[in-house]
Amino acid sequence: MAVIRPGQVAILRLPNTDLSLGKSRPVLLIARVPGVHDDWLVCMLSTQLQHVSEGFDELIDQSQSDFQSSGLKIASVVRIARLAVVAANLLVGTIGEVGPDRLKRVQACQLDSRFIGNQAGCIPCHTKRCV
Repeated sequence: MAVIRPGQVAILRLPNTDLSLGKSRPVLLIARVPGVHDDWLVCMLSTQLQHVSEGFDELIDQSQSDFQSSGLKIASVVRIARLAVVAANLLVGTIGEVGPDRLKRVQACQLDSRFIGNQAGCIPCHTKRCV
């Protein structure tokens, strides 16, 4: 697979929550995990827009400037709290990339002190939960 970087939309064969083999699904690459292994923190994407957590998740639709570059075919939600660490060799490939502003918002929300339960050192994100 070609060089991968944060912000790319990749395809991953995700297991179901019961660990049975799931379908191939798009994920957003958030960051490479430090260490000797080529592991990546990813965030799940879903076309089930009714599952969006207003003020927390990110909606990507045709009205937004980075929709076409994302490679997504229909409107999708970035499920910010649905995280996984996966080995790069499990990624089937990449289909596109989100804009740098969206990536920064997603990364900031994942580090938000209220999300991870740490009351010190809040990093503001678009949700304004820290203010």
